[in-house]
Amino acid sequence: MSNATTGTEPHIECVDLVRIFSAEGVEVQALQGLTLRVERGELTAIVGASGSGKSTLLSILSGLDVPTAGRARVAGHDLLTMRAAERTAYRRRTVGFVWQQTARNLVPYFTVEENVAMALAVARFPRAGRRDRIGEVLEPLGIADLAGRLPIELSGGQQQRAAVAVALANEPQVLFADEPTGELDALNSEVVLEALRDVNERLGVTVLIVTHDASVSSHVRRTVQIRDGRTSTEVLRSTRTNEYGRSVQHAEEFAVLDRVGRLQLPQDYLTALGLKDRVRLGLETDRVEIRPTRPEGEESE
Repeated sequence: MSNATTGTEPHIECVDLVRIFSAEGVEVQALQGLTLRVERGELTAIVGASGSGKSTLLSILSGLDVPTAGRARVAGHDLLTMRAAERTAYRRRTVGFVWQQTARNLVPYFTVEENVAMALAVARFPRAGRRDRIGEVLEPLGIADLAGRLPIELSGGQQQRAAVAVALANEPQVLFADEPTGELDALNSEVVLEALRDVNERLGVTVLIVTHDASVSSHVRRTVQIRDGRTSTEVLRSTRTNEYGRSVQHAEEFAVLDRVGRLQLPQDYLTALGLKDRVRLGLETDRVEIRPTRPEGEESE
């Protein structure tokens, strides 16, 4: 199967994705019909509380797990039908990974340079070009002078930038980052997130960040929130020019409507209006109204 996508196919696409785990006769539905579309070159954050399904989604997109039902494609690969050989090639050449734990990103007894070289060897990158490639990934991340150091000799932020370098070694089309700032302080988090944004803008790599940290949202153009195994809301950010000619950031939040007409209202909306159990719907010319059900005996409008 070709890695190339068509002009209209999204780079990441999940449709009605379901993942059910069974243990000791108990079934847990981690994903409940999740739908997601990420275009080529987008920088997107998936946010959600613990247990929302975001880690399960990343496991599927990275080729570590297979969904129970639905459809999932990344860079032209059908993640449900891939055989073992294609799955291995997919992980070696099509996608890159930055995990929260340093131990999953860097071999502790290899230097930064050796870690990148190992990634190139695994991806079967041509030997003649490996030395140049190591410089190409370390220099823009500001860690070329750290090439001879072991991971233990690096700060947390430097370790994560080295992890980004390793993830980029195979020239991936898509880069997945799982809680990349989860173990960092605010200053190092800023550095790592800016590095990911630079990778996205400079190289055109599609970047998907999965996190519970809402502050990551300010560094990306699009934030997708997952709740109860489904996408619930999206925030789109853009830069606009105000009446004084200055560039200002603009953010707009949307509820996500799936193929069968379901949507999840934000919790603060439900609380503010006392919405629960059943609600009244009203179809107006240009909108749909959602109102709480009046207590029995009260007159309706």
